[in-house]
Amino acid sequence: MSKDFSFDIVSNFDPQEMANALDQTKREIMNRYDFKGSNSSIDFSESRTELILVADSEYKLKALIDVLSSKMVGRNLSLKILDLTSPEEDTIGGMVRKRIKLVKGLDQEKAKKITKIIRDSYPKAKAIIQGETVRVMGPKKDELQAIMSLIRSSNLDFPIQFENYR
Repeated sequence: MSKDFSFDIVSNFDPQEMANALDQTKREIMNRYDFKGSNSSIDFSESRTELILVADSEYKLKALIDVLSSKMVGRNLSLKILDLTSPEEDTIGGMVRKRIKLVKGLDQEKAKKITKIIRDSYPKAKAIIQGETVRVMGPKKDELQAIMSLIRSSNLDFPIQFENYR
């Protein structure tokens, strides 16, 4: 009797860990010498789908992003969840604002990219797109672990996690 083993591939992040990273970033900004007397801030948007960074200059904005990145790495959050492609905006009072979208969920294009990688290397494994997840099934646990390693080493431009390994 052959029983298939499976796992799910998702693109997600822990919002509480992100909130903790933001809190640590805010505390470090308050204590850093180069931010003394600055009106720099970092917060979630109303919908909690993006971050809003405000700084006195582009230099301080980049420093703010660097501090946030280091705190995210410290909390095991992938830097790929930050979509840094949006341009900086000038605001009233000479401040600079940047909206950073948080990447969450696999759209059809990303899911198809993952299934193609799996099909090309492991034709016996089945990869099925189920909404915002990709379910991978196979007869051998070793094969599924090899698929996980393959996906991790694929250098995708979006974050991935593995769940429900059975």
